Amino acid sequence: MEYDEQVKNRVKRMEGQLRGILKMMDEDKACKEVITQLSAVRSALDRSIGLIVSSNLVACVQEADSEENSEELIKEAVALLVKSR
Repeated sequence: MEYDEQVKNRVKRMEGQLRGILKMMDEDKACKEVITQLSAVRSALDRSIGLIVSSNLVACVQEADSEENSEELIKEAVALLVKSR
């Protein structure tokens, strides 16, 4: 699977946020501020997972149209979708 630049940029942004959180911890920032930032990263991660899984699901369904083992490909895609939640 190829990952588009939008998804890669999301991950890079999360990486920067995590580095910022570590800096906040080193600076003994308030718990509320750290948790707020960690929650933002978790939300961004969930959205990124959703984008990747949905792209994979579309690709699997398209591939299944031309494959004999289409039922198995769709089952794998759905399993990945369930696992991501």
